[in-house]
Amino acid sequence: MKKLFASALFALFAANVAFAQAPAAAAAAPAAASCEAKALDKNGKPLAGAAKASFIKKCEADTGANDCAAKAVDKNGKPLAGAAKTSFMKKCEADAAK
Repeated sequence: MKKLFASALFALFAANVAFAQAPAAAAAAPAAASCEAKALDKNGKPLAGAAKASFIKKCEADTGANDCAAKAVDKNGKPLAGAAKTSFMKKCEADAAK
């Protein structure tokens, strides 16, 4: 009985370690994939080279700004306005760039 209990306890710890390490880039991957899908020229052909890199960089920056705008609420759930919103957006975008 003690061996069974010890084995079960060990299995729980092993499972905890296995699931604890989530990849850090997983949050950025969906934004990159959607920007990649939107990288088309006016004829509908995929962009390439510098044009594609520039588009994806701008798209990801815009996505980060939209995320910050969605988070800009006070403790009561009301949207921030004025200097408070400006300060929050500046800090949020700086943190997102890191």
